Amino acid sequence: MDFPFDINVLFLSRITVLDQNLSNPRKCWGRPDPQHQICIVIDELGRASAKAQGLTAPVTSAVKLQSSRHVVYLLKDEKANGARGIVIGFLKVGYKKLFLLDQRGTHIEVEPLCVLDFYVHESVQRHGYGKEIFDFMLLQERVNPHQLAFDRPSQRFLSFLRKHYHLSASVPQVNNFVVFEGFFRDRLEVPVRKLPPKKTEGEIKPYSLTEREALKEEQKGLPWPFSQSPSLTRSLSVGASPNRVNGTQSVPECTAALKEIKLQRPRPGFRNGEQYHLSSASERRRTSSLNRS
Repeated sequence: MDFPFDINVLFLSRITVLDQNLSNPRKCWGRPDPQHQICIVIDELGRASAKAQGLTAPVTSAVKLQSSRHVVYLLKDEKANGARGIVIGFLKVGYKKLFLLDQRGTHIEVEPLCVLDFYVHESVQRHGYGKEIFDFMLLQERVNPHQLAFDRPSQRFLSFLRKHYHLSASVPQVNNFVVFEGFFRDRLEVPVRKLPPKKTEGEIKPYSLTEREALKEEQKGLPWPFSQSPSLTRSLSVGASPNRVNGTQSVPECTAALKEIKLQRPRPGFRNGEQYHLSSASERRRTSSLNRS
């Protein structure tokens, strides 16, 4: 890709690294970078990459590069175009925080180096330029190919990775990023928290001997009727729901409940020589009638 200005003046090295300042961090002092011409080159490369991938909008532009911490590796041919140089392609990378799924399906939060855009001009493809710029990036960033995450790679890019770096088995993800086997190998995996098995409905755990002895010791120190057996304690609560204070009953309240039960118990009587039972209410009515007579 040629431009109406001298590429060799803009980019001094064969592979130039551009940061958010749109300048080469290792440029020569006294030779400022004309940012306007650099913006033209980056914008033109971004549009060409979007067209080659069938995207509706460019992923790479000068404005996006200035507002991020991404890095662009730009490859040129200094001898072409009458020794004015041409741009062969570029590679954009940057760190991003991602939520990925490992081989077990566990969500893991990572921040890997991501390949965000990759383009080589159609007129110079299959000449080894793509591998040259990719190898240079791996050396500069000190990473291995399987440690990278790839943002929406095209079929050509996937074929490139399979041919040169033997990356073929990918780990399925729910987002647009693609990672390959070995990505999680050197990373600390978050342990999976296993929940206890759910008890089946109706399952009752029997008391152990130790729990029974502890229950007896607790009942010895309780006042009557709590010191009685659980069946007797439950029978005392039938027919009335006494007030509870701090989860326990007081002794006077239990005594009053017992008196009420005794009053409601029918008493024996005799009618025509046969024994029958009179309720407390009937006995009170009978007594009141005798007093009136």
